[in-house]
Amino acid sequence: MDIPGADDETLMQAYGAGNMAAFDTLYARHRAGLYRYILRSTRNPQQADDIFQETWSRVIHARSRWEPRARFTTWLLQIAHNLLIDAHRRQPAHASPQETETALAALAVAEHEQPEQQLSDFQMRRRLQLAIEQLPDEQRHAILLRLEHDLSLDEIANVTGAPRETVKSRLRYATQHIRKALSP
Repeated sequence: MDIPGADDETLMQAYGAGNMAAFDTLYARHRAGLYRYILRSTRNPQQADDIFQETWSRVIHARSRWEPRARFTTWLLQIAHNLLIDAHRRQPAHASPQETETALAALAVAEHEQPEQQLSDFQMRRRLQLAIEQLPDEQRHAILLRLEHDLSLDEIANVTGAPRETVKSRLRYATQHIRKALSP
């Protein structure tokens, strides 16, 4: 099997059968997007690290019994989402938007741009991030799943456990809030 070209579901099945290279490929494909989703959802870099590790730990433990009932990405994000909800229940205090922005700025790497363009892009990203930070948790999770992972309404509903129409409303309200926050 050509592992780098295989789809995620095939890779997970191969990993369940003992192919460690399949896990390496899955991890390489999804680590950045998963971590970004968790960090932007929890707004706490230390907590994000813990949830990120626990998510992959659960993937590892479930490898032999995993069945492709949904896309691998949906399943992976559902694990992370459930861990985020548990973390929110245990610790209601969140990091400030400034702390989150500092952590995200440390992860962002701008290449081959003029300093003025970098500053303008940074300011727009910062405004967008602050607008997302101000959203209620449910709206923030939904919009991050849509923007970061390009999930459909049904997939977001599957990840969050909310009805499709509820997800649609959350996305609509989140989009309205972000547009208002970004308008001049």
